[in-house]
Amino acid sequence: MSEVTTLAPQSEILKQFQDFLLLERGVSANTALAYLKSCSRFSLFLETHRGKGPKQAGPQDLTSFLTYLYREGLSPASIAQALSAIKSLYRFLVSESALDAYPFSEVASPTIVRKPPGILTVEEVIEILSKPNLREKYGLRDRAVLETLYATGARISEVANLTTEDLFPEIEFIRFFGKGSKERLVPAGKSCLRQIERYLSESRPLLLRGRRSEFLFLNRRGGKFTRMGLFNIVKKYASMAKIGKNVHPHTLRHSFATHLLEGGADLRTVQEMLGHEDISTTEIYTHLDREYLKEVHRTFHPRETDYRRRRK
Repeated sequence: MSEVTTLAPQSEILKQFQDFLLLERGVSANTALAYLKSCSRFSLFLETHRGKGPKQAGPQDLTSFLTYLYREGLSPASIAQALSAIKSLYRFLVSESALDAYPFSEVASPTIVRKPPGILTVEEVIEILSKPNLREKYGLRDRAVLETLYATGARISEVANLTTEDLFPEIEFIRFFGKGSKERLVPAGKSCLRQIERYLSESRPLLLRGRRSEFLFLNRRGGKFTRMGLFNIVKKYASMAKIGKNVHPHTLRHSFATHLLEGGADLRTVQEMLGHEDISTTEIYTHLDREYLKEVHRTFHPRETDYRRRRK
């Protein structure tokens, strides 16, 4: 039980729990070992990812751990077993008066960690973003398109309809018109806006070839992108990145939301950024302060944290 013995401060607790499982619960030795490994792994997760000990764990810590297991590739059955093991341990601790109260009543099942099909990891998104050739005009455009989709979580139609008037780089926002022409302002972040700025100065004039267009992203003929054109851009670079998943523009939208929530952003703020239909236009201006929106995006979006790290 090498995983268990790495937790010296908790080794006695785990030994008592093992005895309880074998002697009182009557589980098999293999089941007991699996339970102990899950509990040990949870303790390590708390220490390395949450900065706390087992006795300080709460519902959000357990939810984050289950999400971590899902992203590590564990099956729903394995996650359910881990959840059962951890709950059993904490009930045991309460029964032994090692804890005052059972902390996981709100965590009912592993379904809380299920994600939309084909959700991308942060590493997979970065791999896709790295594929456009920034030495040529189409690569600069495509990188800006991909960054915009992931940085804002916008729908493909919203990105296709963007105009140059929808950019507000001085406050780091982009304006989108969603379903029902509902307007919303979404933080874009420095990493995305830097790529858009480069596209505007180095690529877009070459695509225009002396003509004019109000639309931000232009196709090879200098006209407005169709939804299919943007769809093909995403598919192209996902294929080049050899992701092995069915990646499409909405995958980046799902990934945007999932990564923010997993990073600690609250659901209400992410809903504002996504522009879900149950949020009215006026709520954009009255319910959440723009500086707070921007700070949440800057704090939790993986591209923004990576940008700050490179700037140091």
